[in-house]
Amino acid sequence: PSWIEFQTDNTIRVVLGVNSTVLTTTRVFRDPSAWYHLVLSVTASGASYFYVNGIQVGTWTSSATPYLFNSSYTNAIGRYGDSAVSYFDGYLTEINFIDGQALTPSSFGETDAITGRWKAGAYSGTYGTNWFYLKFADNSGTTSTTLGKDSSSNGNNWTPNNFSVTAGAGNDSLVDSPTNYGTDTGLGGEVRGNYATLNPLSLQGASLSNGNLECSTGGVAPSGGAFGNFAIPSTGKWYWEFTPNDGNGFDSFCGISTSPASSTYAVYYAFSGEKYVDTANSSYGSTYGQNDIIGVAVNSDSGSITFYKNNVSQGAISYSLANKTMFPWFADGSSARNTSFVVNFGQRPFAYTAPTGFKALCTQNLNQPSIQKPSKAMDVVAYTGTGASNSVSSLGFSPDLVWIKNRGAATSHAIYDTTRGTQKQLSSDTTGDEVTSSTGLTSFNSNGFTIGTGTLVNTSGTQYVAWAWDKSSQDGLDIISYTGNGANRTISHNLGVAPKMIIVKARTTAGADQGWPVWHASIANTTYLTLSTTSATATGTDYWNSTSPTSSVFSVGTNAAVNANNDTYISYLFAEIEGYSKFGSYTGNNSADGPFIWCGFRPRWMIIKRIDANAKPWCIHDTGRDISNVSNSELEANSSTAENGGTYPGDLDILSNGFKLREAGTGAWINEPGNFIFAAFAESPFKYARAR
Repeated sequence: PSWIEFQTDNTIRVVLGVNSTVLTTTRVFRDPSAWYHLVLSVTASGASYFYVNGIQVGTWTSSATPYLFNSSYTNAIGRYGDSAVSYFDGYLTEINFIDGQALTPSSFGETDAITGRWKAGAYSGTYGTNWFYLKFADNSGTTSTTLGKDSSSNGNNWTPNNFSVTAGAGNDSLVDSPTNYGTDTGLGGEVRGNYATLNPLSLQGASLSNGNLECSTGGVAPSGGAFGNFAIPSTGKWYWEFTPNDGNGFDSFCGISTSPASSTYAVYYAFSGEKYVDTANSSYGSTYGQNDIIGVAVNSDSGSITFYKNNVSQGAISYSLANKTMFPWFADGSSARNTSFVVNFGQRPFAYTAPTGFKALCTQNLNQPSIQKPSKAMDVVAYTGTGASNSVSSLGFSPDLVWIKNRGAATSHAIYDTTRGTQKQLSSDTTGDEVTSSTGLTSFNSNGFTIGTGTLVNTSGTQYVAWAWDKSSQDGLDIISYTGNGANRTISHNLGVAPKMIIVKARTTAGADQGWPVWHASIANTTYLTLSTTSATATGTDYWNSTSPTSSVFSVGTNAAVNANNDTYISYLFAEIEGYSKFGSYTGNNSADGPFIWCGFRPRWMIIKRIDANAKPWCIHDTGRDISNVSNSELEANSSTAENGGTYPGDLDILSNGFKLREAGTGAWINEPGNFIFAAFAESPFKYARAR
């Protein structure tokens, strides 16, 4: 037999033919929030190629000609085995099998010119005699000529087994799609795109089934439950439905919450008829229980949430979502209960039409991001040093900030920007003043930069990584040079919104060299961090003058690290751009099942720092060095150490909508039991992202 399977260790295994020729990927695939595009190509000579999202992840050769389908065997899709049967608990669509040709992914997809992301496309070639195309478009029945219909010209129809297309929770034919299109009128089951489900990466003692749309809470104290895997957008109107489907439905909650649900921020409707707003509860509406359908309508524009019981409004609750990242949330109310429930985010028809103007949580309905192709604003380049003047020319923009690190040796970081000019070098791991390096970065170019022969940037045969940003208000970066005056002051910037992160460095100092003070939106304006050290957050009212930045200025105090009289400084100011950059915080748990962090995009670059304990480094991860999960090629902004030169390189998964901490044990620097901040920049907005 031959098959493709996701294994319990999250690798993909491909078995071909009677010789059981096996490919098992080294990459793990555990992103449950977006689609994968898989292509297996087998030649007549036995050469086999396997691709995920257009990228080859394996190749191998068999001594015998493999086969995939043979009339002597029972063939199945979504199931393996005849006796000990295993089923695929997920979503499948657009299944093409081509007879007599070994094709590449370009026959079934392409890189989108606007977003730069891989996307599925219609196959336009021939199928051969024995093969077929299943798109599952006709859900008027579960016969071989409806749901199982072959849409090629061959008529090789399949017989669906154990499927239902009956309206309601048991419907197995959903409109969840890897391609965004259509118009949402509020009926559910109509607009196409990637839909929200419950998130297996952010559970509270619960288990999921039926494509992550059904949950059993497990009776975990104080409550067991699950979050949706879409954050509620900051604008728009959104609707979904929740149905308790067992006798314990009288002990359930539904609503919205930050993750985890024990956070201060939550609004939910309880089985008892009460409402909970943050930490306060009061009477609200009718009680509900088994098989009652609870509609949840969140109006992000007006700042309100309305719950419906069987299409009857229980009343609007005023609640602003501004500056809060909140998710659909469902739970039981007691450790003594094991509640089961079903949710519908619109991938099947709603039981009741959504209120006018409210839409399903689907990527088609998400706002178009202002930066559709993040590689035109920020990117990562891994390159090999040449020892001679070298042009790095693979960027999609002319960079204004370039940060370079030798991956293979303990050398300092090298940071350059267009405000200070070429050859003007700073190092994040030292307190030293700016130096002029004629062998460092020698020019900023239209599609990259040129470097000289310096060891920090270009030793022959050595591996390097460069992180580059564009400076503009649209891309959320401003770079400002200023001269200190020793007095509390404000300095103008051009972002148009308040920055979320500020990094300052003294370029020239009359006295002692100064470090790299950092302010982040998740810390108080009376405190600071230092990029060049492992120190925790420290109190320093004279750093930012105890004043948060505004949309036009940021403040500095009298501390010499930010404002000594006549010293010169450079400052990097970063704003948060939806779908492109995120500046947030989380609490670690020292577990391989660490917290899931929503970004609203697939990250390209991240820096993470524990802020409540000393001797904790600034850890940098990116997908230029780790193209697949697990991501654990770590560099430290505060240290000259080579890649993974620290004792405990961090493990995390980079996902279509954020990242998941996977590190545990002594020295789990990015997931210790403590408080962390992070900054992240996008590889792809979630609206267009594929699973990694």
